[in-house]
Amino acid sequence: MSDVQEFDAIVVGAGFAGVHQLIQFRKLGLKVRLLEAGGGLGGTWYWNTYPGARVDSENPIYQFSDPELYKDWNYSVKFPGWREIQQYFEYVDKKLDLSKDVSYNSRVVSAVWDDSTDRWTLTTEAGSVYRAQWFSLCTGIGSKYYIPPFKGLDSFKGEVHHTSRWPTDYDLKGKKIGIIGTGSTGVQLIQEIAPIAGHLTVFQRTPNLSLPMRQTKLDQEELEKVKEYLYPIQFGRRNQTFSGYLHDLDMKPTLDATMEERTLFYEDKWEKGGFHFWIGSYGDIFFNQAANDVAYAFWRDKTRARINDPEMKDKLAPMKSPHPFGVKRPSLEQSYFEVYNQPNVALIDVNKTPISEITANGIKTSDGIEHKLDVLVFATGFDMVTGGITSIDIRGQDGIPIKEKWVNGVRTYLGLGSATYPNMFWIYGPQSPAAFSNGPSTIELTSEWITDCIKHCRENNISHIVASKEAQDAWSDQLQQIASMGLWLGAKHSWYMGSNIEGKKVEILQFPGGVPAFNKAISDSVAKGYEGWTLKQATA
Repeated sequence: MSDVQEFDAIVVGAGFAGVHQLIQFRKLGLKVRLLEAGGGLGGTWYWNTYPGARVDSENPIYQFSDPELYKDWNYSVKFPGWREIQQYFEYVDKKLDLSKDVSYNSRVVSAVWDDSTDRWTLTTEAGSVYRAQWFSLCTGIGSKYYIPPFKGLDSFKGEVHHTSRWPTDYDLKGKKIGIIGTGSTGVQLIQEIAPIAGHLTVFQRTPNLSLPMRQTKLDQEELEKVKEYLYPIQFGRRNQTFSGYLHDLDMKPTLDATMEERTLFYEDKWEKGGFHFWIGSYGDIFFNQAANDVAYAFWRDKTRARINDPEMKDKLAPMKSPHPFGVKRPSLEQSYFEVYNQPNVALIDVNKTPISEITANGIKTSDGIEHKLDVLVFATGFDMVTGGITSIDIRGQDGIPIKEKWVNGVRTYLGLGSATYPNMFWIYGPQSPAAFSNGPSTIELTSEWITDCIKHCRENNISHIVASKEAQDAWSDQLQQIASMGLWLGAKHSWYMGSNIEGKKVEILQFPGGVPAFNKAISDSVAKGYEGWTLKQATA
C-alpha cells in the first residue's frame, strides 16, 4: 500500500463544483487535495468532446460569479461549445494556480470512514491513499456513462464509440454512421455530423421535444461595458428564480390567459430561444395536464412546419405528445429537425422495430433488416445523478456501501449528505436542484454552504457532522410528495426519474421545488442550529 497522504479535505471531481470547492477550501485555510479521474479540469467538458457538444445555459451566467474571474473573461457566443469551456477552465487554472492542488488521472475507487479518528480514507485506482477529515463529492450528475446490454455488442467489426469518450480529431466524413439515442447528446451530434456523413441512421426510442437554441455571437465591447454594473445584479438574480437562470416561471395559469394573450406570450418565448419556452413560461405545465397539452400543441405545430415528410413529422413531432412536455429536460437545437429532410438520413422508431441485435456489419432490427454501418455511436447517456457516487465504494459508520443503501431508493438530507456518512457532502448531486437549474447557480450556493459548515465546525471544536436518519427520511419523502403532484411519472424513460437505467428504482432524483426553496431549506437548517444534523464535539 502507498504511504498515506494526509489532508484536511479531499475533493473528488474537477468540474465547476470541484473547482469551486477547491477555491473555497483554500480561502478557509484548509490543506486540500482535489482528485480528478481525467487529465485536466472541466468535469463534463473534459470528457464530452463529441462534435457539437455545447452548454444549454445562456451566458453570462455559465461561469463563476467571482469578479476577479469574470472581469478578464468573455465567452464568444451565448451558448459556448466544449472547446471554449475548456479554455475557460484553463484560464481559471492559470489565474488561481489551481493545478498545484490537483492530482490528475486519479480515479477514486473507495472511501472508508473511521469513527474512532473521524477521518475518511480514500484509495485511487492506482493505489494512492489519502486521509482527510472532510470529503466533498463533486462527481456531477453525468459521470458514469451507460451502454445498454445489446445482444451481439462485441461482434461489430466497425468502430464503436460512446459520446462521452470521443476520440481526438476523429473524421466521420463520408462514413455510414448509426447513432443509438436522441437525448441532448444525440441531438447535438446528429445535427453536426449529418451534413458530412455518407449515410446516417438514427435509432430513436422517444422523440426529443427540442427547443430552438437561437445561438448568437456576443458583442465583446458591450460585455465590457455592462460587467461592472450588470453582472453583479445578474449573478444575484440567479438564486431568486426557480431554475437559477435569469428568466423565471410565470405563475399565471395557462388557461386563465386568453388565446390571443397566450399565443403572443408563447411566440415571445419561442423567439428568445433557449429555455425561455420551458422554464420561462407558464409554471403550471409541470402539474396541469390541460395546460401542458396547450404548450405541447404549440411546440408540435412549430416543429412539424420544419419537417417535409409526413411520416417523419409523426416520428419526430407526433400529434399526441409522447410524454408531458418539459418533464424531461428539453434539448436545445440549431438545425436538428431540418436534418431529417436530407436524403442521407434515416430515422428508425425502435418502438415499432426494436433492435434485435448488433451484428458484425451493423444493426439488425426486428423486421429483419440489417442496417450496414462503418461506425456505431452510443448516445445512450449515463447512470444519471447517482452513478458518480455509487461507482465509488463508499462505506460510512455502519460499513455498508452507499450503493447498497440506495438500491431501494435514494435517501439524503437536503441533497447535501446522508445518514451514517459523517463529514461527507456532495454538490450538484442526488436530491439537490441539480439539472432542474443552471449548474453554477446551484453549485455556488451549495459549495458556500458546505464551506460555512466546515468553518462552523472548526470554530466550535466539532469533529464531525452527520445527517440524522429522521431528517433524511423526511426530506426524501418530501421530494417524492412534490413529484407526485406533478406530471413527472408521465415520462416512461426519463433520467430525471432514473427510469433510463434498467433495474434502477423509479423515483424523482432531484429536488423539484426550485432554487429559492432549496436555498431556504438549507439556510433554515443553519439558522436553527444545523437542524437535522448531529454534531459531535471533539475530545481533547
